[in-house]
Amino acid sequence: MQLNQSNLTQLPAELNSPRYDRSRIKPGIVHVGVGGFHRSHQAYYTDELMRSNDPSDASTWGICGVGLRQADRKMANVLQDQDCLYTLIVKEPSGGVQNRVIGSLVDFLLACDHPTTVIEQMASPDTKIVSLTITEGGYNVDPVSGDFDAANADAIYDLENPGHPRLVFGYLTAALRLRRERGLPAFTVQSCDNIQHNGDLTRKMLLGFARQQDAELAKWIEAEVCFPNAMVDRITPVTTSEDIEYLNNQFGLEDAWPVTCEPFCQWIIEDTFSNGRPEWEKVGVQFVTDVTPYETMKLRLLNAGHSVLGLLGSVFGYQTIDQTVGDDLFATFLQGFFDDEASPVLDAVEGIDLRQYKATLIERFSNPNIKDNLARICLESSSKLPVFLLPTIHKNLEQGGPIDHAALVIAAWCYYSDHHTDRHGNALDVIDEQRAALQEAAKKTSSDPLAFIKLDSVFGNLANNARFAETYKRLLTQLYRDPDVTILMRQVSA
Repeated sequence: MQLNQSNLTQLPAELNSPRYDRSRIKPGIVHVGVGGFHRSHQAYYTDELMRSNDPSDASTWGICGVGLRQADRKMANVLQDQDCLYTLIVKEPSGGVQNRVIGSLVDFLLACDHPTTVIEQMASPDTKIVSLTITEGGYNVDPVSGDFDAANADAIYDLENPGHPRLVFGYLTAALRLRRERGLPAFTVQSCDNIQHNGDLTRKMLLGFARQQDAELAKWIEAEVCFPNAMVDRITPVTTSEDIEYLNNQFGLEDAWPVTCEPFCQWIIEDTFSNGRPEWEKVGVQFVTDVTPYETMKLRLLNAGHSVLGLLGSVFGYQTIDQTVGDDLFATFLQGFFDDEASPVLDAVEGIDLRQYKATLIERFSNPNIKDNLARICLESSSKLPVFLLPTIHKNLEQGGPIDHAALVIAAWCYYSDHHTDRHGNALDVIDEQRAALQEAAKKTSSDPLAFIKLDSVFGNLANNARFAETYKRLLTQLYRDPDVTILMRQVSA
């Protein structure tokens, strides 16, 4: 049986299909970047709200998905065939599985085919929020200045072709221009990406673009549009063929693109919205005045922890997060990083027991049913580590704290970027926008041990710090001599 609206009532009870009337739902949210995380997180919370509320309370908060690129065509085709329905497969550490068909996504538009339709959907009076999961690279940040990169070829194109943009900021600007012209209130722009101060960054980039295209419109955006910061969290691995086969074998269900995730789910949002919002607090979302301490804790523990395991585990030859942290040496090393380097430079977080939070992270990473591939964890590390790991290093350098755990991770990243293989010579799938620059810098290690960390677009002036440079050089020299990272892990953990 194919997953679609007409078959919805015939699905087994174990698939927990939505019972609300999807035909009544209007898209009040336009979401750009419909990947696995959006479907396991924001769409899940919205589906939960639609199930728990009087339908009239939630019927205006359906989600219209948007894909910007040709690469989104597969998702567009799958969702079109399935009436935007998909299965969320929640895998518990105990081995239990909870299945749920999500119905909150009600439409999907492919912007590269129909840019005007996307702009009009964003400009519709029904649209109250435009949300984003476009990854770190989608924000078009100049790595040197931190401002909007106006030299980007797509940015240049968008500035000259406002009716047919390529970047999300071109679409947002075009839609907001229409709303202003039509006397409509601004929508909220809500980043759901795993980036510190994601709302502030989105605001800075959008205004950076809009000021170059229409200075008066930029002033209106600055005054009228809200950009709430948020912390998001749910481990969501890439969907595998086994996940698709599981639904087929277990239930006879044909779902071409389900999503798998862990049971844990968290969303903390600053309660600043331009034009209303769903009552997500009824289904577990936490609204706060300042999300900073929560997001900092998460980025420097969970996300940094992922990178610690991802890079060291990849070089060692492991394939998944649970396999890596299942090795006592790696678990001990990670705990040491948490306790000795990350935690001491974190501010207190109201309502959070930090010791328990770290224990929960280890438990989540250890979930044997969430086969989170290390290649996914390591992709785009040049965007991730400057946010997840480098701030901890800088704080410890300022305060005289330990840096050896983090320095070894950077050394492993250099080896990873140089060789593109693990210690056994097996190829690693290196996906990074700065792949060429990282490899070029790493290749110079034999003549200049600090060459990798002199890549200022990633590391800034870190190489100029004598204490870090000496520690990194020592660990790197030993790693290149013998790429068995466990030898150095034992030294650092001792």
